[in-house]
Amino acid sequence: MGATLRIYEDLYDEEFSLVGIHTSLEDYTLVYALNEALKIHLKRTEKDLIFSSSISYPCFEWKDELYDQNWVLFINSCITSQQTTPAGLFPEELSYTSHQLVPEHKEVNYLLKMDEDVLNSVLLKKIKAIPKVVTAYAIETEKLKSKPNLIF
Repeated sequence: MGATLRIYEDLYDEEFSLVGIHTSLEDYTLVYALNEALKIHLKRTEKDLIFSSSISYPCFEWKDELYDQNWVLFINSCITSQQTTPAGLFPEELSYTSHQLVPEHKEVNYLLKMDEDVLNSVLLKKIKAIPKVVTAYAIETEKLKSKPNLIF
């Protein structure tokens, strides 16, 4: 009689902490400021987080091998353009569509994902102290419908 292998969904349910960051800073400026403030080493990944041929999100990552922790910074929105051919006076127009990585938090500009045990109030204070960061706060990941977007 053959053995049956059962794969449980919660085996793949990655636990992590997530910080929502509101800022008008460009991604490279925020990465530099986070690296300085938190003493981490985020770097742009070779490949973006890709959902389709037109939807991709730049991300920055750091694997802290000393403490066996992973840090990833995502941009929460991606804008795509599409040519349209209306039946009016103008021959071709571009239409723009915004896509959010975590649509439940459309107002968040950046998402900082880290191992669950890293996030604390001191870390949040350091992020909030960065000039031009309006606010930063923990996002509850257990109830996020878009949580699978952040697991890779």
